[in-house]
Amino acid sequence: MKTPPKTFHVKSFGCQMNVYDGERMAELMAAQGMTATAAGEADLVVLNTCHIRERATEKVYSDIGRLRKDARKVGRDPMIAVAGCVAQAEGAEIVARAKVDVVVGPQAYHNLPGLVAQAAAGEAALDTDMPLASKFGRLPARRRVGPSAFLTVQEGCDKFCTYCVVPYTRGAEISRPFAAIVDEARALVDAGAREITLLGQNVNAWTDGTEEHNRRGLHDLIRDLDRIPGLSRIRYTTSHPNDMTQGLIDAHGDVESLMPFLHLPVQSGSTRILKAMNRSHGRDDYLRLLDRVRAARPDIALSGDFIVGFPRETSDDFADTLSLVDAVGYAQAFSFKYSPRPGTPAADMDDEVPEAVMDERLQALQAALGRDQQAFNRASVGRTCTVLIERPGKLPGQMLGKSPWLQSVHLMGDHAIGDLVEVELTAAGPVSLSGTARRLLAA
Repeated sequence: MKTPPKTFHVKSFGCQMNVYDGERMAELMAAQGMTATAAGEADLVVLNTCHIRERATEKVYSDIGRLRKDARKVGRDPMIAVAGCVAQAEGAEIVARAKVDVVVGPQAYHNLPGLVAQAAAGEAALDTDMPLASKFGRLPARRRVGPSAFLTVQEGCDKFCTYCVVPYTRGAEISRPFAAIVDEARALVDAGAREITLLGQNVNAWTDGTEEHNRRGLHDLIRDLDRIPGLSRIRYTTSHPNDMTQGLIDAHGDVESLMPFLHLPVQSGSTRILKAMNRSHGRDDYLRLLDRVRAARPDIALSGDFIVGFPRETSDDFADTLSLVDAVGYAQAFSFKYSPRPGTPAADMDDEVPEAVMDERLQALQAALGRDQQAFNRASVGRTCTVLIERPGKLPGQMLGKSPWLQSVHLMGDHAIGDLVEVELTAAGPVSLSGTARRLLAA
């Protein structure tokens, strides 16, 4: 048995969905009367894990060992909980191998307080169920948040890309009810948010689930959220090309609060590789879709995801990826070497690309993406735009905020966190810009 914890620390890895889940777990613990503190001082440490990155499982075990080693040095024995997608994938194996106190999957973390109590009483505390009933109704009300907040509207995935574990760790696609989302958005605005980013594994697959002839999609939700007083900015991520409806494209041209930024992963520029990935779209489909988006919102900034070295990727396939990057001109993008995930179809594919070849391709891809990001930033110099102030910068009197195109902008001035400031962009670096404040905009 252990003493019930009085302090906690949540460490989240990976995507924005995990950041949101980590915030909600922290709110659960706070609602139990526990106090947040640093990892080295906490009675309970929650590792909120991600299974997307390479060697994710081994990194979790490494983190557990490091936590225990550091705790022993100062005579402490904290309770350790593993949450998130690695918890879902590994389940009882984590308990057996690492002797952690709690294991909870991403669809069951609303049960975390009860699991912690079980562990303190010396009972097994494992929950990786994926019930149909929503966990969200069992979470506490939103507390004070920063100027930019995440809001999960959809979870799970039905696409079954051959490289991806999400359908197995997060379950089937499920959308939160319209009214619950609007209520949480209002609560976030009341708690200080000026910008909300709607989250989902396939966020643009969100639907309110009514009869097909009267079904509302993400564009309808965005238009309703746009009416919330005090909500100045709306974003959403991550999207799948197959769920990018004309209604959502039109919203980018019509809804002023919907920011001109779209993260639309493509993964490869080769139609042959996209078919092997089961992406359900080809290279030309993707490019035509971007043409439609740009027709609706000409100044939109585009972002994407890429995997290099997928099994059987040839030099010609990779050349197709580089030429797609040249054709699109991404403002931002994420790129990774392929690594097999146990249980996925791609893990059993032959003709693996040698590691040295993957390294070479990744460097070439990242050089092209970095070139285009810098070009987009340089092209922004001279623009006047609204910047949402998010935090102090590193220099005295400096503040850091985000442009409508999700660029980091540094400026000097006596501005408060949460202010919307009209800024002239004056200089561009590789990943951020500098600007001069012109005026404070009304709330």
